[in-house]
Amino acid sequence: MTVNASVIVERYRKIVERIAEAARAAKRDPAGVRLVAVSKTHPYAAVRALYDVGHRDFGENYVQELVEKAEAARADGLTDIRWHFIGHLQTNKVKVLVPHAAMIHGVDSAKLAEEIAKRAEAANLGKIPILLEVNVDGQESKSGVQISELRNLAASVSRIGGVDLQGLMCIPDPNRPAGAREAFRRVAVLGADLGMREFSMGMTADFFDAIAEGATLVRVGTAIFGERSPREKF
Repeated sequence: MTVNASVIVERYRKIVERIAEAARAAKRDPAGVRLVAVSKTHPYAAVRALYDVGHRDFGENYVQELVEKAEAARADGLTDIRWHFIGHLQTNKVKVLVPHAAMIHGVDSAKLAEEIAKRAEAANLGKIPILLEVNVDGQESKSGVQISELRNLAASVSRIGGVDLQGLMCIPDPNRPAGAREAFRRVAVLGADLGMREFSMGMTADFFDAIAEGATLVRVGTAIFGERSPREKF
């Protein structure tokens, strides 16, 4: 796949400005909102294009893809990229992911958190920052902890030594776009009640509302990199 670096950088700068605009509209410091550029299915060259203009936080949905891009970056001497895993993580893939992940956004069980901690400790990586994924709309087909179970899960995970529970993540029901802002508000209230400090909320279509409700991490892909490409080797 051919990468048009100048187009990607231009789109990226527009998104950065829109994020700052959203933060100012919410009377927040733009520095309090980090952009996670979601590069899934796009080639490593697209990541490199943003790295070269100073961006460092990138998100991936697939373990193999994140690992391949992280290894390519390391081979290029890029050791300061922060890779965010934002997809559904299976316990059998934790071992290969953990050495590369700066943050894991979609933790939804104590079992998964324990496996992350186990692998981090075995590799002497220190505590891995994680977020709990909240199934904010109660969708049966979605991963994430139900709101009614969140407090107990947070308490259990906070006792696990090898992970650093920093906050919450959510993906509102895409079939109810009008309800996204209310979903973000609910997650922010839940997180505040639990003493959380990070909120991974908002994507290309709804990050403005997410920032208004307290998002500290917004996950934007299409508006920067364009439509997704078929998965291939990266």
